[in-house]
Amino acid sequence: MDKLFGTDGIRGIANEWPMTTDLAMKVGFSTAHVFKSSHRRPKIIIGKDTRLSGYMIENAITAGICSMGVDVLLVGPLPTPGIAFITTSMRADAGIVISASHNPFEYNGIKIFAADGFKLPDDTERHIEQLILSGEIERLSRPSASEIGRARRIDDAQGRYIVYLKTTFPRDLSMEGLKLVIDCAHGASYRVAPTVFEELGAEVILTGNNPNGTNINQDCGSLHPEHMAALVRQHGANAGLAFDGDADRIIVADEKGEILDGDQLMAICASHSLKKKSLNKNTLVATVMSNLGLEIALRKQGGTLLRTPVGDRYVVECMRKHDCNIGGEQSGHLIFLDCSTTGDGILSALQVLAVMLRENRPLSELKRVMEHFPQTLVNVPVTHRRSIDEIPELVLLKEKLEKRLGEEGRLVIRPSGTEPVFRVMVEGSDHDLIHEVAQEMAENIQKYMGGDVS
Repeated sequence: MDKLFGTDGIRGIANEWPMTTDLAMKVGFSTAHVFKSSHRRPKIIIGKDTRLSGYMIENAITAGICSMGVDVLLVGPLPTPGIAFITTSMRADAGIVISASHNPFEYNGIKIFAADGFKLPDDTERHIEQLILSGEIERLSRPSASEIGRARRIDDAQGRYIVYLKTTFPRDLSMEGLKLVIDCAHGASYRVAPTVFEELGAEVILTGNNPNGTNINQDCGSLHPEHMAALVRQHGANAGLAFDGDADRIIVADEKGEILDGDQLMAICASHSLKKKSLNKNTLVATVMSNLGLEIALRKQGGTLLRTPVGDRYVVECMRKHDCNIGGEQSGHLIFLDCSTTGDGILSALQVLAVMLRENRPLSELKRVMEHFPQTLVNVPVTHRRSIDEIPELVLLKEKLEKRLGEEGRLVIRPSGTEPVFRVMVEGSDHDLIHEVAQEMAENIQKYMGGDVS
């Protein structure tokens, strides 16, 4: 393998390459080397979700960091955005998250935040990667026995994060009288999320809050919000909130138990911000996969949508470049840069509920600001992956199909970042037409690159 970092850190099955203790120790060693400060005692935060393998990987990374003369502050299970917050709050040199987000329990991953709470830029990740894969870290000098780093636990990290989250909710609003269903996916939010909403006054009906190391994301959370939605209907709740394993994304159910995805949540928040004139440059940032209905909804209100490649890190980069304050992904990663440096499911839920309370309208009404256009996605495994632009026949076909779709349709073709697969996404107002276009494009990609259409 000649690459470790994907679009969201290092990820794989625990105890298999690259998620081995050997690799984890090298990540700790090289991260400490890159972020080691010469003017003071350096320190790095480490947090994790609730996976069984988290203990193993945490100890390996800790050993690597301490061997470089850098201290480690362990915060235990905490949402990914909470670790980003603690990194800046504690003025640490970096923060490391041990999590595979929405993946099943047998997977795990490593994500790194810089001292400012933002995910590492590509060049820093490449530097760490090069240190590990080239073997250069084996030749780096190590401190003497008396200068080895120390590891200690930070017992109040959850409390600090809870207080911070509550400050992002308007002080003139209260959740008294609200009934909320919260699904923590047996993940990192299982203690933090219910505490935040209960302390703000809501009545909480809790599910997915009994992690055992192997049940994270299992038939629950943002990947499986049906159970949460059913509980909303059963209990007559005002809303349902489903987080993923590391709580950096959110999927919501309205009071009728109908699911709202990230695009609809962004439409609600951006529309409210446009009315308040608080949406920077009247612009929202989302990815190429966001529904065309979001773009049209913004346009009708005088707003603009900027699109980025898939990945919340690219959304954040674009937001910072263009001074935008709200962005996100259809999957439920929402970023509010006025409050946070990364996607935060709990914080995003607070923003959505604040709009609901401020406008005194249920989510079933607020979501009408956006009309969902039909979308279809076809995955095309390929034998010989090449850029579409290198094949004239595919370029011409794409242009022809885009003309068929017209102004109220889109064709997006992108290679997977982790496997030899092309993803063909088509959307438009005509359900039959988008399926025809998707199938024709997929079959021709298969024709020129090999593989099977699925």
